[in-house]
Amino acid sequence: MSQIDIRRKHGKSLKAAKAAVEKTAGAIGRKFAIVSEWDGDTLNFSRGGVNGRIHVGKTEVRVHAELGFLLGALKPMIEAEIHRQLDENFG
Repeated sequence: MSQIDIRRKHGKSLKAAKAAVEKTAGAIGRKFAIVSEWDGDTLNFSRGGVNGRIHVGKTEVRVHAELGFLLGALKPMIEAEIHRQLDENFG
């Protein structure tokens, strides 16, 4: 099983950071058919072959995902899209 673990510092308020994560998750969700749901400051997401979470802290956002065998082959593409979305939404 492949894993993705990305940490990104941010200078936004918690509310603004959660809004940026929501936008990021929406874009990634549309591209990869992923559904998500908030649990406090953590956005949990899943679809067949992937489970993960995006935790929003006061100064950092952390994306952690576990990819099943088939999606493991797409790990570089998925990581690149996460980085692109984080760059776009967190600057």
